[in-house]
Amino acid sequence: MKEGMDSNMFSVLMSVYAKENVNYFKISIDSILAQTLLPDEIVLIRDGQVPAEMQDTIDYYLAKYEGLFNYIPLEENKGLGNALMIGVNAAKYDLIARMDTDDIARKNRFELQIDYMSKHPNVSVLGGQIAEFIGSVENFVGKREVPTDSNSIKKYLKRRNAFNHMTVVFRKDEVIKAGNYLSTYFYEDYFLWCQMLLTGAEFANLSEVLVFARTGEALYKRRGGYKTFCSCKSFEKYKYTNGITNWFEYTTNLIIYFTFQVMLPNDLRGFIMKNMLRERIKAT
Repeated sequence: MKEGMDSNMFSVLMSVYAKENVNYFKISIDSILAQTLLPDEIVLIRDGQVPAEMQDTIDYYLAKYEGLFNYIPLEENKGLGNALMIGVNAAKYDLIARMDTDDIARKNRFELQIDYMSKHPNVSVLGGQIAEFIGSVENFVGKREVPTDSNSIKKYLKRRNAFNHMTVVFRKDEVIKAGNYLSTYFYEDYFLWCQMLLTGAEFANLSEVLVFARTGEALYKRRGGYKTFCSCKSFEKYKYTNGITNWFEYTTNLIIYFTFQVMLPNDLRGFIMKNMLRERIKAT
């Protein structure tokens, strides 16, 4: 952090690319601009060329909120990991909040998280819970709950991602120390948390729902396929080689992920995600 800079100042990091929905993007940005604690900077990476309507929308926000956006347009698509790495390096502030461009932040999300990070300087990454919805934000279909204390999070990382990526706030210097985001297909954030685990980072998740996350058929398709499993296999080998998992955990994880990602059709994968891997909830 630069000398004289308020320790509670923070950046929001977002990446947008060609296939994203412009209306979802607007809603996501507006949910940031309606926060009870506003960010001091929004780092927006344009990951390659985007359709004219998306570019017009980006230009509208840049003009209306001049000075708030740190806009970095990449001429070619670099992938999420590379885009986020560029964004972390470009952020002005040590505290960085991630936000996806199709999700909706709860109104007091940043207020809760920045206050927590201020009171817990030993915590490097802080996330929270998500409520998932399909179509309308009133149509909640599930809640992805993750553990809240550091020891439970470190245990959970052995088998599953212990953070909801779109909810995290992290310390820039700790992320860079661990190697920053890398281009690891589908595992950009999970890989980073494991890198940070190996550097001795401390973690936490708030028990509150911080983000309303879109879900649906497209998400279930992204969770499956041989390409996803190949990336998973490489990542599981990394965890085993670095002592995060033992041989039994390594082989068990591979069997589970092969079954889930390769063997199951999308409909069945979606059913399991909605009914077995999520808590059923009413409107939150």
